[in-house]
Amino acid sequence: MKGTVLICCFLALLQLQATAEEEEGEDFISVLRDRSHIDETLRLATEEKAGDYAAALERLRKIYHTSIRPMEQAYKYNELRQHEISDGEITSKPMVLFLGPWSVGKSSMINYLLGMNDSPYQLYTGAEPTTSEFTVIMHGEKIRSVEGIVMAADSSRSFSPLEKFGQTFLEKLIGIEMPHKLLERVTFVDTPGIIENRKQQERGYPFNDVCQWFIDRADLIFVVFDPTKLDVGLELEMLFRQLKGRESQIRIILNKADNLATQDLMRVYGALFWSLAPLINVTEPPRVYVSSFWPYDYAPDTSRELFKREEISLLEDLNQVIENRMENKIAFIRQHGIRVRIHGLLVDRYVQTFKEKMSYFSDPELVFKEIVDDPDKFYIFKSILAKTNVSKFDLPNRDAYRDFFGVNPITNFKPLTAQCSYMGGCLLEKIERAITNELPALLSSINSGKQPGLSSCEATGCGEKPKNRYRKN
Repeated sequence: MKGTVLICCFLALLQLQATAEEEEGEDFISVLRDRSHIDETLRLATEEKAGDYAAALERLRKIYHTSIRPMEQAYKYNELRQHEISDGEITSKPMVLFLGPWSVGKSSMINYLLGMNDSPYQLYTGAEPTTSEFTVIMHGEKIRSVEGIVMAADSSRSFSPLEKFGQTFLEKLIGIEMPHKLLERVTFVDTPGIIENRKQQERGYPFNDVCQWFIDRADLIFVVFDPTKLDVGLELEMLFRQLKGRESQIRIILNKADNLATQDLMRVYGALFWSLAPLINVTEPPRVYVSSFWPYDYAPDTSRELFKREEISLLEDLNQVIENRMENKIAFIRQHGIRVRIHGLLVDRYVQTFKEKMSYFSDPELVFKEIVDDPDKFYIFKSILAKTNVSKFDLPNRDAYRDFFGVNPITNFKPLTAQCSYMGGCLLEKIERAITNELPALLSSINSGKQPGLSSCEATGCGEKPKNRYRKN
């Protein structure tokens, strides 16, 4: 009997203690963090010159359609690279992509940046895997959700090409529109967390291909980690392979840093670099931000000042992308034009070589098969480098043209000398004029119209001015 009473008393004490700890935790977690530095650093109160920006976009769109797209269509460049540029992509806002393992705080970070905490449209968060869709948060006149099939069907948006991934994926794509100053200048994309014990085939759609589509179009890529989830599995390794060549856009975020003591945080920081070192083979390591990105106050007895400065540095990095969005679009279209020009020159060289090797008794299929199987024998790629001063690092893979001409017979293409008209001019001349004159002139006009302003780091005291990896010198 006494033993039963003692057990009951012990259980009652445990319950009282748990209740007290829960109330104490609620009191702590109810303290919201001040968000004024977000608006200040991102200069959300500053009105932009919408007319100048719209005029520059229209000029860029016209250059693309009149000088680049004709060669792109004549030589079917989209079938080689499978990247068709639409008007929606040209006029779209900068895209910020959030990647990383499950439950590391990607959705919480977006909620914090947009102030969506406790609102009806806040992104659902939790300790378990919660985000199973690709969620696009964009600007709109009112708060509403948009189904993926509607986003893909709307040609004015930049998401029409996503239809190629199938209807199953479109069911996992959702858009959220809301009137927000930050979303007037940038679009956020939240992605499903990487789960290493699940085969991507079980998702029902090509997850890596969809990620690649967003990676190719992202202006800034936040790869978010949790101090307790630093292991690198096959799916995360595949993701970093897809990020090759985009290292300048990558930012590593070590989130939930206030859950650790300072000494433990230093060990975790080193472990993070140790895990990622084999996956990022670049001379300069990516920038790592260490903080806790959610609406509630930092945990007590942690490096509050450090976390605040890190957060402001990240916001300044984001602001660089917003301010340079027009320059980035011009540089992107010019880079695309260079690739289209190289493709046109290569197809033209294949056509010329085919005609030179053909005789009255030759078998066209055998002749062209010999050319495609061994283009170096006929100096196809070397002749392009010698005559046009093209960098060898910009040349496409030779094997890609074997597949390209397997679908598109060589007889379907005309040489560049035949791609001229009295009114329209020659395709090669137009695209070269756009690359060397028109696009650089548009870029110069944008830069000359900018007025130097006060750095938000100087205004907020973050103590560090991040490098501008986006401005094209």
